[in-house]
Amino acid sequence: MAKRINKREHRPIEQIREHYEIEKELADRLKAASAAERTHLYASLYDELFRRVPHHPQLTRKISPEEQIEEVHRQMRFLLPFLSRETVLMEVGPGDCALAFEAAKLVKKVYGVDVSSEVTKSKTFPENFELFLSDGSSIPLPPNSIDVVYSYHLMEHIHPDDAQKQLRNIYNVLVPGGLYVCVTPNRLNGPHDISRLFDRVAKGFHLKEYTHRELARLFQSIGFSKIKAFGRARGVYFRCPLSLISVCEQGLSLIPYAVAKPLASTKILKSLLEIRLVGVK
Repeated sequence: MAKRINKREHRPIEQIREHYEIEKELADRLKAASAAERTHLYASLYDELFRRVPHHPQLTRKISPEEQIEEVHRQMRFLLPFLSRETVLMEVGPGDCALAFEAAKLVKKVYGVDVSSEVTKSKTFPENFELFLSDGSSIPLPPNSIDVVYSYHLMEHIHPDDAQKQLRNIYNVLVPGGLYVCVTPNRLNGPHDISRLFDRVAKGFHLKEYTHRELARLFQSIGFSKIKAFGRARGVYFRCPLSLISVCEQGLSLIPYAVAKPLASTKILKSLLEIRLVGVK
């Protein structure tokens, strides 16, 4: 019987190692590519990964309709306070667009911006939804046209050099006072891609994982006037001082990895450390 590496994985260790080696190889190609090359590599390398790793969880995992609905509702609980009937919303990296379609019931207009339309080809769009394709950093919408931009577990997939460019483009499409609601995992309890089973730092398609402090500085460099952080406890989201979270992160970074990683992965700290930043233009 094939050995299994931990309870989170249902594949034998040989398949997990194969997945890891292939994804790391493809991620290295993306990291080493020029800005011009990356404009088409984002989509093509993901296609290559799925072709070479047919046992990839995204291809084999069966998610029930109930699980998908719960995931959408969980995200909506955080996003909802920032929306109104007059909101023009843009989701960057909407994937299957389940969240975007749900939000479309509540707002004036929703735009999706993604590198591929493959997963939505067979879907029927709501009348107030439009999907645009991007090269991974461009935002093909007019300046000052969007009230709220939302992304969920997207920033970690963007090349660090492209992250600043994409963030600047997001800032430009926002109306004055508009919001960028960004959710991304924290590197202090990562890595969060396939390399979590082998490395201390993400080496797969999470090209860069951030802390609150690092991402807030990036937001500030673009020009966001205010940056708000939010925590979560028992399904309830609450405003949390960014300075407090930064102190917690600094403390964790000063202690040995063997102690910091399990501590940062406890239920309480994991809920606090997941990055939920709202930048105000």
